[in-house]
Amino acid sequence: MYLCRACARLQDGATDTCHRCGAQAILGHPELLALSIAHIDCDAFYASVEKRDNPQLRDKPVIVGHPGGRGVVTTACYIARRFGPRSAMPMYKALELCPHAVVIPPDMAKYRRAGGAIRSLFLKATPLVEPVSLDEAYLDLSAGVRLVDHPPAVLLARLALAIERDVGVTVSVGLSYNKSLAKLASDRDKPRGFSIIGRAEAKSFLAPLPVTAIHGVGAATAKRLADDGITVVGQLQALPEEALVSRFGKFGRALAHAVQGDDPRRVVPDRPARSISAETTFRRDLSDLEALAEALRSLTERVQDRLKRARLAGGTVVLKLKTADFHSRTRQDQLPHPTQRAEVIFQHGLQLLRREIDGRAFRLIGIGVDRLVPAEAADPPDLFAAS
Repeated sequence: MYLCRACARLQDGATDTCHRCGAQAILGHPELLALSIAHIDCDAFYASVEKRDNPQLRDKPVIVGHPGGRGVVTTACYIARRFGPRSAMPMYKALELCPHAVVIPPDMAKYRRAGGAIRSLFLKATPLVEPVSLDEAYLDLSAGVRLVDHPPAVLLARLALAIERDVGVTVSVGLSYNKSLAKLASDRDKPRGFSIIGRAEAKSFLAPLPVTAIHGVGAATAKRLADDGITVVGQLQALPEEALVSRFGKFGRALAHAVQGDDPRRVVPDRPARSISAETTFRRDLSDLEALAEALRSLTERVQDRLKRARLAGGTVVLKLKTADFHSRTRQDQLPHPTQRAEVIFQHGLQLLRREIDGRAFRLIGIGVDRLVPAEAADPPDLFAAS
């Protein structure tokens, strides 16, 4: 069975052209009708929204971000990426690579509206939509869950067409049997991609990828593996589970399954916030404790406001710093009791900050809390009792 992405219809027989609409947009896979977990990711979302609203930008390199020497790239369109700019790159460097780019400050309210419209379309197909950000989400289109009686691949093709027609941006789709592989699939053929990873080829697909392609393997774990001479997934696939458990403990067991293409995580709709934070980038790098502390205090007020609006409290204070040469530092301190109070967050953050003052200049500071709990658990009265 084959799927025409242009008209979202199935057809029998291998062919380059759709029997119904004549388009050369045919997708075939042995497991096309057997897979139901999807990841949908908008293509250069912020830049795409700006091009939608200003057609004169369609064929121009567009960078979304705050212009000026202190800004960073939020999104670069695919035309701009040909010249080297990438998300999170310093703006000055992006403009050195692509001096003719059109730089547009981000309009988050507009992007939220577009993201909301996209999510509304998702919810017409399934109630199990797990947003990852404004521009990407996981969908569970399993039988008994999906709201429309069509194969998941057909629904995904229809969603992609509807998003482009109704919202004016394009998406890339990944379809597989679990979240990790669906995410990897959606990254394979951007923009306007539709990629499938089935059970039969999952292990061979993963084998040549870098170890960081595996969910949960960050820079620190990758370095430990590299120290052991392991850089690609295939090397991990060849190791017995016991060896990974011995090296990494409980995570080693999960890793042993992940490299074989297993991922037990379900699609969870409306995942609760894991942390609440605020940060700021300075116009000039700062190294003075007093100046950094002043910025920190202002940020903790913002965190307090957000916690109260969300009716949440945090059990761990997290300090984030970025040096002038763009190296990040993250430090945390567990609280004796969850809190919403700016003063509590500030005092713990200040303690963390003092330990980092070594003459080095910082371009960014952030403060937040994680281990979130309901507000009712915050700040027990005896916490403030006079001694």
